[in-house]
Amino acid sequence: MNANMVRRLMLLWTVLSVPLALLSASSRPQVKTDSGIVEGKNDGAVRAFLGIPYAAPPVGDLRWKPPASAAKWAGVRKAAKFGPHCMQGKVFGDMKFRDAGGSEDCLSLNVWVPAKAKSGEKLPVMVWIYGGGFVAGTTSEARQDGTHLAQQGVVVVSMNYRLGIFGFLVHPELAKESGRDAAGNYGLLDQLAALKWVHENIAAFGGDPGNVTIFGESAGSFSVSAQMASPLSKGLFQRAIGESGAAFFSGGLSFEPLSMREEKDAKAVKDKLGVSTLADLRAIPAQKLLDAFAPPRSNGFDFGPDVDGYFLPEPVPAIFAAGKQNDVSLLAGWNHDEGSFELKEKPTAEKMRADAQKEFGGKSAEFLRLYPDDTDAHVLRSALDFAGDRFIAFSTWDWMEVQSKTGKQPIYRYRFDLAPPDPKGPPLAAYHSAEIEYVFGQLDSKTGFAWRAEDRELSTEMQKYWANFARSGDPNGPGLPKWPVYSAADGWPVMFLDAKSGAHKDELRARYLFLEGAWAK
Repeated sequence: MNANMVRRLMLLWTVLSVPLALLSASSRPQVKTDSGIVEGKNDGAVRAFLGIPYAAPPVGDLRWKPPASAAKWAGVRKAAKFGPHCMQGKVFGDMKFRDAGGSEDCLSLNVWVPAKAKSGEKLPVMVWIYGGGFVAGTTSEARQDGTHLAQQGVVVVSMNYRLGIFGFLVHPELAKESGRDAAGNYGLLDQLAALKWVHENIAAFGGDPGNVTIFGESAGSFSVSAQMASPLSKGLFQRAIGESGAAFFSGGLSFEPLSMREEKDAKAVKDKLGVSTLADLRAIPAQKLLDAFAPPRSNGFDFGPDVDGYFLPEPVPAIFAAGKQNDVSLLAGWNHDEGSFELKEKPTAEKMRADAQKEFGGKSAEFLRLYPDDTDAHVLRSALDFAGDRFIAFSTWDWMEVQSKTGKQPIYRYRFDLAPPDPKGPPLAAYHSAEIEYVFGQLDSKTGFAWRAEDRELSTEMQKYWANFARSGDPNGPGLPKWPVYSAADGWPVMFLDAKSGAHKDELRARYLFLEGAWAK
C-alpha cells in the first residue's frame, strides 16, 4: 500500500468517525458533580441520569443516622439504571418497580433534563418525593418517570429515601447518640440531603438552584408540608406542590412526639426482636428487621415521622400557626374519591347516624346536614366523602387554610375529578394516587387501560400547570383555563381538573370548617 492510499484511508476513517463520535457524545452525556463525573443516556427528547448516589450507604454504624456525604469516585460513573429501592416489606398493589431489587444501600437520585435545553440556560427544577405511607415506594416506578414532564422545559429530580423501621425508628440511645436529643426522621433527612445535593449540583445539569419546586403525593405530600415546616430546609426550595395529604391531622399519617415514640418503638423491637440495645439492633440483618414487622405480625405501619426536636422542633401545625414555616408559593389539592380505598363495607344510613352520634355527639345533626343520608345514593357519596376527608382531604385543606393565614405567598387549590378508565369493572372513580400518571404524562405506563382523548388532554393540561407553577409560582399560561389564586376575596376558588377543567367557588367550605371545629385539640 503506497503513501497516497494510506492518506486516503486515514482521511476516510476521519470523516466516518466524526459522526460516530458526535453520536457517542449525544447518547451518553456526561456531567461533573461534586462527587465525580456521571454518564447518563439521551433518547433525543431528554437526557437522563439515573442512580446517582447523593449520600453514603446508611449501613453498619450509619444505620439510623442522618445521611453522610457520598464518597467521591475517580473516572466516569455510569448513570443509566435506577438504583436499588430502599428496604421495604409492604408494597402496594399499584406499585411496579423497575430496579434490580431492595437494599439498605439505596440513597440515590435521578435527573431528567430536556435534550433541547440551550447551553447556559437555567431551567426550573422540580424535585419529586414519592408516596407509600413512609413504608413503601421508589423512584423507579414508570408512572413517576420524569421523561415526559421534563419536556415541559423543566429539570425533574427524584430521590429514594429510607422507609419503615430503617427510616423512622426512634430509640433512647439514638437520641443520646445524636448529640441533639433527637431521633427518627432519617427518611425526611434523606430528602433534605437530596435537596442539598440539588442546590450544589443541579446547575451543572442546566437547572437553576435558585428556582426549585418540591412536589409529592400522599406520604410525599406529607413530606412536602414537613419540609416547608423544617428550619433545616430554609432556602432550598422556592415553591411547593402537595398532592393529597399534609402533616396536619392525626387521622392520616400521624407525627407523634419523640417521647411517645421512644417508648412505643423500644417496646416494639424488644417484643418482636428480643433486643433492646442499639448495638444489637444494628447487628441484625436487614431482612430480619423487615420480617419482624411484616404482616400478619404487624399492620406494616409501625414506623413513621415524629416530632424529633431537630428536623421538626415543634409539630407541623404549630410551626405554620406561628408563621415560622418556609413561606413559599403553594399549589395543593386532592382527588374527588380519596375515600374509595378506605371504605371497607357498604354504608347504611343507620350506621352513618350511629357513627356520627358516637364521634360528634350533639353536633351529629350538623354532620348529617353536611354529609346527607336521605337517599341510598347520598349515603354512599357521604360515606366516601367522609372517609376521604378523614384519610387525606381535611389535612390538605387545613394546610392551605393555615398557610393562607400566616403565609404571604400565593396559594392555588385543585380537586382532581376525572375517573381513569378501569379495565377490571366499574370505575374506582378519581381514587387516591390516580393523578400521578397525569402529572408525569405517563398514562401508558398503566397497561390495560383504554385511555380516552379526555385523559390525554387533561394529562397535557396538568403537566403545563405544574411546570408553569415551577417556572414562576403561577400555574396559568396560554391555552389553559384560568386558575385563580385561592383566597377569601375570590370565594376560595378551586380548580376542578376534569374532562373540562374549570375553577369554581368552594361549595364545601362549611364541611371543612365543621371538621376543623370538631377535631380541634
